[in-house]
Amino acid sequence: MDGKNIRVRFAPSPTGYLHVGGARTALFNYLFAKNTGGTFILRIEDTDRTRFQEDSLKEIFESLRWLGLDWAEGPEKGGNFGPYIQSERLDLYKKHAQILLDRGMAYPCFCTSERLEQVRKEKEARKEQHGGYDRHCRDMSKEEAQKLIDAGTPYVIRLKAPLEGSVSFMDGIRGEIETPVTMVDDTVLMKTDGFPTYHLASVVDDHHMEISHVMRGDEWIASTPRHVLLYQAFGWTPPVFAHLPVILSPDGGKLSKRKGAASVMDYKKAGYLPEALVNFLALLGWNPGDDREIMPLTDIIEAFSMNKISAKPSVFDEQKLEWMNGQYMENYDPTQLLSELEPMWAERGLPVNGFDEVYKKRVIALLQVRSKKVTEIAENADYFFKDPEEFAEQQAKKQFKRMVLPALEKIMERAVGIQWSREAADTLFHAVADELGMSPGKINPVVRIALTGVGGGPDLFDMLDLLGVETSMRRIKKAHDFIDKNVEG
Repeated sequence: MDGKNIRVRFAPSPTGYLHVGGARTALFNYLFAKNTGGTFILRIEDTDRTRFQEDSLKEIFESLRWLGLDWAEGPEKGGNFGPYIQSERLDLYKKHAQILLDRGMAYPCFCTSERLEQVRKEKEARKEQHGGYDRHCRDMSKEEAQKLIDAGTPYVIRLKAPLEGSVSFMDGIRGEIETPVTMVDDTVLMKTDGFPTYHLASVVDDHHMEISHVMRGDEWIASTPRHVLLYQAFGWTPPVFAHLPVILSPDGGKLSKRKGAASVMDYKKAGYLPEALVNFLALLGWNPGDDREIMPLTDIIEAFSMNKISAKPSVFDEQKLEWMNGQYMENYDPTQLLSELEPMWAERGLPVNGFDEVYKKRVIALLQVRSKKVTEIAENADYFFKDPEEFAEQQAKKQFKRMVLPALEKIMERAVGIQWSREAADTLFHAVADELGMSPGKINPVVRIALTGVGGGPDLFDMLDLLGVETSMRRIKKAHDFIDKNVEG
C-alpha cells in the first residue's frame, strides 16, 4: 500500500486519564504512520455521555503533546489541527443507522433494561455459552414497530447479524481469526439517547476518514467480528485490523494502576522524561530486530514495522524504565530540564530567583549524570541554593575530627585572594594535605559535608568551583567552628 494512503488513528474515550497502555497504542499508530509516510489522526470517542469527563479530555491532549505524538489533521483536512470529536458528528451516525434500517440489515428493539437483565440471568441459569440478547424484537413487523415508535416508546437500533456460519478477518499481527456467528449477538448501534454505540460510530468514522489500518489493544479482538459484519452490511472494505499484545505487570498479572498502569502525566510528575517513556513503550511488544535498547525517536521510526510486533504479552518493568530514564538523563539538555525544575525548586522553598540561568544550568549538569529522574535533581539540589542548616549526624560523627582543623584553617587562609577555579581549589587542597602530612581522604570528606550538610553529591572540586570561594569558605568555617565546639580529642 502506498504510504500516502496509509491512515491510522488513535481514538481514546475521555472517561479517564491516558494510561500507559493507551499511550503505547497511540505510539504504535504514530510510529507506523511516520515510518510509512502516512497520516496519524486523533479522534475523541465521546459518545458515552454518562462517563464523559472534561478533565480527562484535557489530560489526553496534554499527555500526547508531552510525548511528542502530534496528530496530523482536524475536521477540515489541512485546516486546524484539532481532533475529530464524535459528539459533533451525530447526524452522520443517524444517517447510516437509517441506511441499515432501510436495507433490512438493522431493526428497532424496544426491550427494557429490566427485560434484558432477566434474559441474561435465565441464560446464565441454563449455562448457555453465549449470554447475549435473545433477538426478541428481530422479527417484529414494521407496522408494529412504527406504532411503538409513534407512541414514544424508547428503543435502540440493533444490527441484524447472520444466524449461521462464521465471520473471519486477517489480523495484521495474529493472522486469521475466525468466530462462529453464534458468538456474535445483534449489536446495539444506536442508543435510546440518540447517540451511537462505539461499534457503529467507530466503523462509520473509520470508513469516512479512510482509515487503512486499525491498530488497537487486544481487548478489542472480541468486538472485531461485529465490526466486520457492519462493514459487510454497508458494503464497505474493512481496514487491516492489528491487535497489540497485552501489557502485564512484573508479577505476570494484568497491568493495573497499582501495578504500573499509571497515567502518562503521573510519570511526568514522577520525574520521567518523555523521550525515555516513548523509548520504553516502543519496546513493549516490538523490537527493532537487533539488541538496541536506547533508541531516539528517529531511529525507532526508521526501524518500525508491523511485522516486528509480537502477539505475545509484554511486561511493564518499571525498573527497566527507571534505568532507561537514567540513560537519557545523562545527556539531556539542561535548558529543557530547567523549565521542569524551576517550579519544583520553588515548591521546595529554595530561593532560585536569586541565581542566574547559567548557574542553575550548571547545577543541573552536575546532578543529572547522577540522577535517574528529574525529581532526584529537584530533591538533591538544596545546598546549591542555600547553606545547610545542620550536618547529617552519622556522617559528621564519622568524619568530623579535631585533627582536621589545621587543614581547614590553612584552606580558608590561603583561599583569600586567589583566582578561584576547580583547578585552583584542587591545587590548594593537595598543597595543604602535603604540608600537613595528611591524606586528602581525611580532609575532603569533611569539606564535602561542610558544603552539602549531608555528604555525597557531585565531584568535590566541581562543587567548590560552582559555589565560589566566598560561599565555600563560609560553609567550611561553619564546619570548622562546629568541630571546634562539639568534637573532643
